[in-house]
Order: sequence, then C-alpha cells, then structure tokens
Amino acid sequence: MPQVFKIGSYWVYFWANENKPLEPVHVHISKGKPTANATKFWITKTGKCLLANNNSEYDSRTLHYLSKAIEANKDIVIEKWLSFFGEITFYC
Repeated sequence: MPQVFKIGSYWVYFWANENKPLEPVHVHISKGKPTANATKFWITKTGKCLLANNNSEYDSRTLHYLSKAIEANKDIVIEKWLSFFGEITFYC
C-alpha cells in the first residue's frame, strides 16, 4: 500500500489492490500502521474531501483536521494516484 503522506501519527495511503473497475480517487487514514478497516475520504474534482466512512471512529474534531490536511495536499494525492494506478476518476 503506497503511503501518500503522514499527518503527525496518521498515515494517509492507498490500497494497492483497489477494485476493478478502479474506484474514484480516495485515501485511507489510520493512526499508526495501516489497517484494512480504516477511515476513507473521497477526493472531488474541486479538491474537497467527502467522508466515505469513519470505520476508525475518529471524533468530529479529528475528522475536520484530517480532511483539511488532505484538501491542502490534494495535488499530491491526485499526482500519486495517477502515477500509481495510471488512471483517475472522481467521486463527484
């Protein structure tokens, strides 16, 4: 699983075995080591984040912090997604 970047102790990453057809661009977030049951954010065409799930059960303050950090690094996310998967679509 490619790590996109870190936010303190949180890992922002992709799963290497995304579904076929490839899901729209998104990231998973875990505190510490990546897990299969991690919180997931979609990235929109405008660079905003939409919470897909909060499986890690982060509180609303943490979710807000993480979403703002992802939005600030959207260009990195999109560039790494395209480089790794070779194609890109957006949730909306």
